[in-house]
Amino acid sequence: MDLGFVVAIFLIGLIGSFISGMIGIGGAIINFPMLLYIPAALGIAEFTAYEVSGITAIQVFFATLGGVISYRKGGFLNKKLIGYMGVSILIGSFVGGLGSTRMLESAINVVYGILAIIAAVMMLIPKKGLDDIPFEQIKINKWLAASLALVVGIGAGIVGAGGAFLLVPIMLTVLKIPTRVTIASSLAITLISSIGAIIGKVSSGQVEILPSFIMVVASLIASPLGVLAGKKVNTKLLQLILAILIVTTAAKIWIDIFVSSN
Repeated sequence: MDLGFVVAIFLIGLIGSFISGMIGIGGAIINFPMLLYIPAALGIAEFTAYEVSGITAIQVFFATLGGVISYRKGGFLNKKLIGYMGVSILIGSFVGGLGSTRMLESAINVVYGILAIIAAVMMLIPKKGLDDIPFEQIKINKWLAASLALVVGIGAGIVGAGGAFLLVPIMLTVLKIPTRVTIASSLAITLISSIGAIIGKVSSGQVEILPSFIMVVASLIASPLGVLAGKKVNTKLLQLILAILIVTTAAKIWIDIFVSSN
């Protein structure tokens, strides 16, 4: 076991999981490109998109688990929203996880890029007055929520993500859920989603044991710390951080797709 390899994977897991807890995503939008490019650039490992999606699926589960545990007493978990979207995204992620084995590696990267662009566009839409809605007055269109979660789940299962990087913009922009409720509930929904993705990835042999274990340790440490930070940060700043993150990642993924195709 190379120390440089362990340290690099651990730091990637820490960064992704901290941001996961802070802004309510599983961390895949951070960890997928970092795992794909950083170890290769450092010359310590070179993961395929299949391996990265498998490792990411494991990391997302434990990062969101740590986040949900930290949020359980905060009063921001919307059980109805979690129920409607959780079941749908679980089914979708399982289907996507199994279906990814029939896809070319380049196709997996394209799916990831498309999802990131959709999320980026939605995060740029103004969300005025969103956080003025009291918890008890939040209205949920259960059929719309379930349908959108199913679609997100399929795409998330393909790339090994929990889907929160797309789920959060949908909850904020389409379903009109206040920011802190969105962050807390999306962690719980993504936790459910990641179960389907893990089953699909493990059953198809796409999970690397050692890097996955290192990511798990990092996730359980950093995700609760991210939740603590997120509770203290202004909701507008949280939305801005997520928007910048998604736009940057989408740009990077598509630049690499175009470069590799030429």
